[in-house]
Amino acid sequence: MTRQPRLEIEYCTQCRWLMRAAWTAQELLTTFPQELGEVALVPGTGGVFDISLDGELLWSRKAEGGFAEVPLLKQMVRDRIAPDRKLGHSDRRPAGDASHGM
Repeated sequence: MTRQPRLEIEYCTQCRWLMRAAWTAQELLTTFPQELGEVALVPGTGGVFDISLDGELLWSRKAEGGFAEVPLLKQMVRDRIAPDRKLGHSDRRPAGDASHGM
């Protein structure tokens, strides 16, 4: 039985991105301990580093041209699973940045 919401981090084993994937998972689980039902680390190849929430792609390293900053990921996850939740310093944006890429 899959617990909801389910976050998946698909990472490239060839690039040795397991530690980055695990650290990202730890950050999100620490921030959303009650809201996330499951975080899965999914081995992949070919430079993949994709983050999906319940099947919806939130971030693709290839499509976006790099890795997402963790505060941005936290905002993206929060906006979908706990929109009223405050994230403290992760909610702060640089001056002049009215959006966070959505």
